[in-house]
Amino acid sequence: MTEPARPAAAAASPASPPTGATKAARAKRRVPFWDNARFACIVLVVLGHAVQRLTYDSDIALALYLVVYAFHMPAFAIISGYFSKSDAPSRTQMARIITDILLPYVIFEGLWTLTKWLVEGQANPNLTQPSWTLWFLLALGIFRLVLPYLALLRWPLAWTIVISIGAGYLPNIDSTFSLSRTLGLLPFFALGWWLRERDIVARWRLLERRPWWTTLAGIATLAVAGWAAWFFIDRWRDMNLREWLFYDENYAAIGGTQWWAGAVRLALIVVALTLATAFFALLPLGTHWWTHFGQYTMYVYLLHSFVLYPFRESGVLRGLDPTWIWLPIVIVLSVLIALGLATRPVRWLFRPLIEPRPTWLFTDRRLARRENRSSDPTGSKRTHEEPRPARLRADPRQNG
Repeated sequence: MTEPARPAAAAASPASPPTGATKAARAKRRVPFWDNARFACIVLVVLGHAVQRLTYDSDIALALYLVVYAFHMPAFAIISGYFSKSDAPSRTQMARIITDILLPYVIFEGLWTLTKWLVEGQANPNLTQPSWTLWFLLALGIFRLVLPYLALLRWPLAWTIVISIGAGYLPNIDSTFSLSRTLGLLPFFALGWWLRERDIVARWRLLERRPWWTTLAGIATLAVAGWAAWFFIDRWRDMNLREWLFYDENYAAIGGTQWWAGAVRLALIVVALTLATAFFALLPLGTHWWTHFGQYTMYVYLLHSFVLYPFRESGVLRGLDPTWIWLPIVIVLSVLIALGLATRPVRWLFRPLIEPRPTWLFTDRRLARRENRSSDPTGSKRTHEEPRPARLRADPRQNG
């Protein structure tokens, strides 16, 4: 479709930008793929938590759980790393660590303490031990703090793999401040940053066209993973694979007492990268009705655990049979929960908790102001109220 002709006066105006400048300005638009990827990942997060109680009674549910946990948080870390900068942080960026990560963490830790006290009659307020899903907030904060230092090194990806594998041998690295998970997942975050730093996505035109065989390869890879998870389910259960996939304990604590236990984590890193690549290959490149929900994944991430908490703790998800009926129902409900928590009414209601802007906290109050455009901890730039029009095209180098 051709662009409508502008009035002659406007075309002749000296204030009008040259044609090249107009094209350059138009190039800086959202990339739908990244919003699609964010939303798909957050759906997997909800799904993984929703089916967890089913895994005790169903091998199929456990197989699905293992496949999801094998790559969904590594994929999220890759996306977050892709939109992170390794330059020395500005004052505004440092303030964002406080307003976008630390304050929501403290707020939701307080909410979880209150919830456990009201429901369970006991609570242990301890900011050093993240509650349930809150570990990822701390991980994102630590990722951003260490990235400028990693960028100074030669072979930064190799160093992060060494750190990830080596951390598993040290019993004093545990869930305190989610350090074990943070170091375990660091290679994926660093990989995302490296892909952006080397301009791999744009140079290889990975978001422009997708050959038919990539979709077929993605389906085949995930299908093989699903078959392997189900066919060898007893072996995975015996080796306590689900605990390995959490990256949350040292090897000895989960049965890896052999000197070569680090090879298991290395293998899991390779599997995660393979499955994440297959997953990304299946995601649509264009805009769909649900694409803009990918701008609000932090709302889903922080709120879905409160939605699932009654179902997980009441035991209603235990012993559900037959699985072939209840598992699809749980999958559909997971998608609906993710969609519902990203809607405008939910965002309006919980924005003060998830996106706090406490001007009183800073000596320079401008550091906490709410700009017209904002970015969440995963790097998603967005407007607060309305998504960008779907007709606008995107440049792969632009934050999405």
